[in-house]
Amino acid sequence: MILAGKNILITGGGTGVGAVMAKQFAEAGGTVTVAGRTRATLEQAASQHANIKVATVDITDEESVKALFDEIGVMDIVVANAGASSSAPLAKTSLADWQHMIDVNLTGTFLTLKEGLVRLKGKEWGRLIAVASTAGLKGYPYVAPYAAAKHGVIGLIKSMALEVAKSGITANALCPGFLNTEMTERSIANIMEKTGMSADDALKALAKNNPQGRLIEPEEVAAAALNLCGPHSEGLNGVALSISGGEI
Repeated sequence: MILAGKNILITGGGTGVGAVMAKQFAEAGGTVTVAGRTRATLEQAASQHANIKVATVDITDEESVKALFDEIGVMDIVVANAGASSSAPLAKTSLADWQHMIDVNLTGTFLTLKEGLVRLKGKEWGRLIAVASTAGLKGYPYVAPYAAAKHGVIGLIKSMALEVAKSGITANALCPGFLNTEMTERSIANIMEKTGMSADDALKALAKNNPQGRLIEPEEVAAAALNLCGPHSEGLNGVALSISGGEI
């Protein structure tokens, strides 16, 4: 029970990686709050374990984020997992589409981790974790705004890590490759609609971007997050960890 007595916040905790992470963190003894916009999916995630609670938040709104932290109170681990993706050629990307990707994936992460840092100030131990993407380590076609936002998240983490380096707090980013989650299912549907590919061919097209030629399971990302919070993890600070089955 490596997280016994720890209070954990996971944004975007209702589905995908966030929901799996919430279950693993709760099973490790932590008290977990899953936060997001859609209460129904959050409550479904909370039903996985008695140690999971629910709170609603708009991560792009600073006052909403502050209210969330006020509601939770004492905090030890903050996981900025909420995000969204879209796909279009850059030349056909509108300013509104660009801004939405930046707002959700970068500004939302900034607001979450900034407030987490404020609440952790003075504590002897704390963990700040951003769920980024291999898109933050390299480029992918047709997702330029998303990739730009995730590159920004990694820059944010590296700067935060230097600011907290002499405290008991660490800041790290997890960078999954293409995942076996609802977000990828939506990507597959989009590929099918725009190219006429079959679902199987669309899946293979995405999976081949991961060096092992398979989708990464959310449980693998959750396990990496647990490692960042476990014993002897103090030296892991400012890391952008690729979880993709090989070097990206």
